[in-house]
Amino acid sequence: MVGLVNAPDRATRPRRAVALGGLALLSSLAMACGATTPTAAPVASTTPSPVTPSPTETIAPAPPAPTTPAPAPRVNLYAAAGANMLAPAVQSVPPRVYVPNSNGNTVTVIDPATFKVLFSYPTGQGPQHVVPSHDLKSLWVNNDGANTLTEIDPMTGRPTRTIPATEPYNLYWTPDGKYAVVMAEASQQMTFLDAATMKQQFVVKTDCAGLNHLDFSADGQYTIVSCEFSGKIIKVDMVAKKQVGSLALGASTNMPQDVRIAPDGSVFYVADMVAGGVWIIDGNTFSQVGFLPTGVGTHALYFDRAAERMFVINRGNTKVYGRPNGPGSISVVNWASRTVTANWPIPGGGSPDMGNLSPDGKQLWLSGRYDNEVYVIDTTTGAELARIPSGPAPHGLTYWPQPGRISLGHTGAMR
Repeated sequence: MVGLVNAPDRATRPRRAVALGGLALLSSLAMACGATTPTAAPVASTTPSPVTPSPTETIAPAPPAPTTPAPAPRVNLYAAAGANMLAPAVQSVPPRVYVPNSNGNTVTVIDPATFKVLFSYPTGQGPQHVVPSHDLKSLWVNNDGANTLTEIDPMTGRPTRTIPATEPYNLYWTPDGKYAVVMAEASQQMTFLDAATMKQQFVVKTDCAGLNHLDFSADGQYTIVSCEFSGKIIKVDMVAKKQVGSLALGASTNMPQDVRIAPDGSVFYVADMVAGGVWIIDGNTFSQVGFLPTGVGTHALYFDRAAERMFVINRGNTKVYGRPNGPGSISVVNWASRTVTANWPIPGGGSPDMGNLSPDGKQLWLSGRYDNEVYVIDTTTGAELARIPSGPAPHGLTYWPQPGRISLGHTGAMR
């Protein structure tokens, strides 16, 4: 195509040859007849002659018409955890709800279809959370009072082994699945275990009193960790494997709790039980960029299956720490606009703590920490669907299986 555009118009070539030949013939005849041609004064042309490109001249193509750029695709870190998007590894796992009873040293197993307790069994002193493994094949109970982890087989719902671990208040997994991260609250350190063997590899020491919850950046390069008893959060570089920042959140008496990254990875949300709301943190600059009041005793954070709403769990009953009392509730937040769109009270007050969504996202299951029960909430209306008796001080329950390709830990932080 370029050669055809640059070449002279072939259709004009014969006509030019004929015209030149005719002039030559007339000139010859005039000379033969002795005719003379009068010389005329030159006349200035007012119309420029058209320019014919030479065979080697290139005519630049016209510039393309301006176009409107296509909108950037919406980022959703939780895209693989949509409604009923169960990975092949868990599609045959019977649905069960696992409730660690911190003061009963047991785990209670509930059938979510009937809201009935199936059975309970001892695990170790002070079970705090039931944590899905990174590969989705097992569940781990954090017995921080016993310095042990108890593994549960999700196919049977029963324990298979107990292994030693120092002060396992909470448990997470690095995004690449290489390490389990034990949150040793009492000693203020993160203990990294080989995820395959569960043997200790190294320790990251911090100045984080009440080392508790965390979430990872979108690229897994760092994590933001809450410090429950020092009113701050810290930043840990996962490549350098060390603490690289500390950020106070208001008063030193505040109590940051659950941490969750926004679906688009832009900010982190940190629940604060004393401040009564959610801190908004820019993880890259490690700075506070906002605060959203929600309710008394703000404690846990969960996104719905469409990653459009964030359920903020306000425990209300904070008397265990000598703080003001209040009714438990669930605040529904549009995380993109950072606005509270609804507030659902727990009938009778209650003390909603930790939990998770059902696989279809239609139910929110929460432990009633100081009422020895479990709440089931309709995620469309906020209505209470069930209230199920459990053991003493139920804490970090999980509903398993969950949608998602991998688990990052806690009660089912899936991606």
